[in-house]
Amino acid sequence: MRLVHATLRGVVPFGELDVDFRDPHGDPRSVTVVHGGAGVGKTMLLNALACTRPGNTTVATSLCAAEDGPPRLACAWHLGEDEPTRPHPLVVCTPGTALDDDALRRREQALFDRRAREQGGFVFLLLPANRWLSRQAVSLHAPARSMLRYDVRSTTAFDQGTSADLTRETKQALAYAAISSALVPVGRLEVSEGHPRVDPRQLGSAMHEAVDTVVRLFGFVYESLDPLSLEPRFSSPGGRRLPFDALPTRARHLVAIVAITIKTLWAAYPTVDPRTAEGVVAIDDADLHQDPTVQLELVRTLRTVLLGVQWIVTTSSAHLAAAAAPGEVIALRRMSEGDRVSLFVDHQARTH
Repeated sequence: MRLVHATLRGVVPFGELDVDFRDPHGDPRSVTVVHGGAGVGKTMLLNALACTRPGNTTVATSLCAAEDGPPRLACAWHLGEDEPTRPHPLVVCTPGTALDDDALRRREQALFDRRAREQGGFVFLLLPANRWLSRQAVSLHAPARSMLRYDVRSTTAFDQGTSADLTRETKQALAYAAISSALVPVGRLEVSEGHPRVDPRQLGSAMHEAVDTVVRLFGFVYESLDPLSLEPRFSSPGGRRLPFDALPTRARHLVAIVAITIKTLWAAYPTVDPRTAEGVVAIDDADLHQDPTVQLELVRTLRTVLLGVQWIVTTSSAHLAAAAAPGEVIALRRMSEGDRVSLFVDHQARTH
């Protein structure tokens, strides 16, 4: 699944906003960088996308409504591998939003909402700007409910600091990937009758490759797990072995982003290699804790390690925006005090 277009009506600070996520060929872009300063609604845009998707259509209380009524949101989604035979996008609207051919659209939306809840898939992951990483030991508990289950109805709390602590989920994903792939019998993989073929070695390989790629931006190497503590273990440029908690903050944040993304893709599509699985991942303040050198490589690295993911990242960093192609950047700007925020695309988005 990938996002094609989003329409926001009655949402402060935009008023009315139409955002296109397609490239010049009409296909959904792999990367979209939403660039803008403080207070222009970058977080509000991601919040709107999160509550207007297959399986999860709600009016988020965190959306600031205009005076003329509640927010009205509509998003067009290209379902891709979730519905390969469907040639046109699925339009999903929040309650109270009326469009042309509304009766047919409502029936379609109800159908895919039910499919998303019953059959899984339709991945959308949102990493908020208030994310942080505490220091705690690895904990593996009930992996069938934590690692092997993707709930399309799950939401991200933008105002709860405890739910934005990514350490437990990150370590859980790294540990499960390494352990499950190591336990696969040598030779032919056993397949239960009536169940699809699931190969944990795909998860282990994808996790190790992606995590190793991002930590190499900082000069580190991902080894695997410590055999005694099961803590993720890395090696420094000088050859010293380090646990996850000893990595620099900027490195831990990138490890968390790719590890949680791979874990989510695997839970939704256990028979597909996570490196090619489709999904939408939105990162608020993607430049958080990153220095300019890493910001210049961040977009390219994310696109390389997970080819099927559509990345939607917000930033106030000119370095991160400059690293993307002109057609991949959209800018949100308030031209003067009191004005509504306007959208700029292509080369206008790169002009300051």
